[in-house]
Amino acid sequence: MARNDKKVRIFSALEVANICGVVNQTAINWIKNGYLKAFTTPGGQYRVYSEDLVEFLHSRGMRMPDELQRILENQLEVDTILIVDDDKDLNNLVHQYLSRKYPDYEIHQALDGFEAGRMLAETKPGVVVLDINLPGVDGHKLARSIKEGGGVTKPIIVAVSGLDDPAEHEAILDEGADAFIAKPLELDKLYEKIEQLVAERKDARP
Repeated sequence: MARNDKKVRIFSALEVANICGVVNQTAINWIKNGYLKAFTTPGGQYRVYSEDLVEFLHSRGMRMPDELQRILENQLEVDTILIVDDDKDLNNLVHQYLSRKYPDYEIHQALDGFEAGRMLAETKPGVVVLDINLPGVDGHKLARSIKEGGGVTKPIIVAVSGLDDPAEHEAILDEGADAFIAKPLELDKLYEKIEQLVAERKDARP
């Protein structure tokens, strides 16, 4: 997916320096030495994509500054949804339903954990509908990795499961899911929950 397919924040070298708590020359040196990926404007000024700054921080073992985290969370655009479920018929049904509800959104599908990982990296979804009982995959660990992964922003996770167990419900929420819905899946209920979580995310922005 091209950079301009999503609204991505771009920083100047000075902004990078201010966010990271260093002087401007240090940020420029990071760029010149090839540590921090950047591009140059026609006027000769360095510019850094937000995702490249995040990758740089992770690669150097540096903590994500609170200011950067707030900036990145505020730029989240919930215009892409990823459906992760090994039940192909149900996956297609959810895809068709959400495509009608969100005609301007990109709705992607994954049938297993491996494909989910690839699609998460490629599409950077704002919402993930996640079946936590995928064969051969620990859905709890997958939910946690989605939330704690190196992505620029943390997607909203709606976990679904055929096990309507209160302990399972509580556990998956502790692992990073924002909501839990038991199967058989009621599509209207799923839509209402997505709408609620998106509204709460927007209201929480400073």
